[in-house]
Amino acid sequence: MTNVNNWFFWAILSAVFAAFTAIFAKIGIRGVDSDLATLIRTAIIILVLSGFIWFTGKWSNPLALSGKTWLFLGLSGIATGASWVCYFRALQIGDASKVAPVDKFSLVLVAIFAFTFLGERPSLKEWLGIALVASGVLVLAIKR
Repeated sequence: MTNVNNWFFWAILSAVFAAFTAIFAKIGIRGVDSDLATLIRTAIIILVLSGFIWFTGKWSNPLALSGKTWLFLGLSGIATGASWVCYFRALQIGDASKVAPVDKFSLVLVAIFAFTFLGERPSLKEWLGIALVASGVLVLAIKR
């Protein structure tokens, strides 16, 4: 698993960073319009989102946002970029049919991180679904 050319290594890193993306965004968007938060995080489409936000009347001064909001939206953006780098590395090395489902292990990590850091409490049924996703990743990871 320590081999940097192992697709599973990069897919797991992608899942970890994707999970942090959701957690950081959740913290960062408290009290902020989610469209404006998306604008801050998504530099690639800044012009499109600027036009949309202005047109819908949702524009507010981003410089008026708190330092905490900027911090967590920034961390969320960094986690997103790290996830994409790892995901594309895993795709370059491994099969998409194996990489993509492993990347979705972020669903399990988001549930665990949300429980730990955000105080969210999934129901028994939701934990069962989360466990099934984790089981699916293990099935894909086990070599024949």
